[in-house]
Amino acid sequence: MLTIIRLILAGIFVVFTTLFALLYCLFSPRNPKHVYFFCRWFNQLHKLVGIELIQRGLEHAPTPNNSVYISNHQSVYDFVTSPGMLRPRTVSLGKKELIWVPFFGQLYWITGNILIDRQDKSKARDTIKQVAEAIHQRDLSVWAYPEGTRSKGRGLLPFKTGAFRMAIEAGVPITPMVVSTTHNKINLNRRNNGVVITEMLEPIDVTGYTINDARALADHCHQLMAQKISELDAEVAQLEAQKQPTQAPQ
Repeated sequence: MLTIIRLILAGIFVVFTTLFALLYCLFSPRNPKHVYFFCRWFNQLHKLVGIELIQRGLEHAPTPNNSVYISNHQSVYDFVTSPGMLRPRTVSLGKKELIWVPFFGQLYWITGNILIDRQDKSKARDTIKQVAEAIHQRDLSVWAYPEGTRSKGRGLLPFKTGAFRMAIEAGVPITPMVVSTTHNKINLNRRNNGVVITEMLEPIDVTGYTINDARALADHCHQLMAQKISELDAEVAQLEAQKQPTQAPQ
């Protein structure tokens, strides 16, 4: 029953937010400021899902400077855990098929996020160059999931190089953001789904890298993020163990 209630409330939230966004964004469609505005709304969904969300490290974000932000991509619940970490004038990169998702796809597009064709490699290369140029021309930062797909409990998957080539071409830092593991953690029929920690790491200067170094940069970031996720998972386990009621001795 709790699952049904949560799904209904989440559906109402998405439909209402989309309808409001369609009207609100008509005055300045696809303006990057809209993404941050509506992410403040989505950041509240963790309460509906029953998660205690700990967000930290935002002081590391190189605001007001531009950056390419990267994050681990676990499941659909990323839209519950990650939005609060997104910084002003930051847009995300998503696959073009998102536009066909009822309500959410239209919300994603009109707020200013960028849809890319991941199947056509030639178009993807052009998109990387265009986004790198837009970072400076439109004063943007970009949020990307370098794994390219949801990990679904398989750990941090190998990174594709697109986001790193983008940062190198634009000459802006890579800023990693990680979310503690949520696989098999969230049960919509359970009132309390425990603790999730999101943390922004320090920006990585890319001025010493060339396009040919994109793979090395991706591997370096993968190592940093995998280590931090492991640390966060250990911290979450400790926090949740402390909250477990102690049993009186028999």
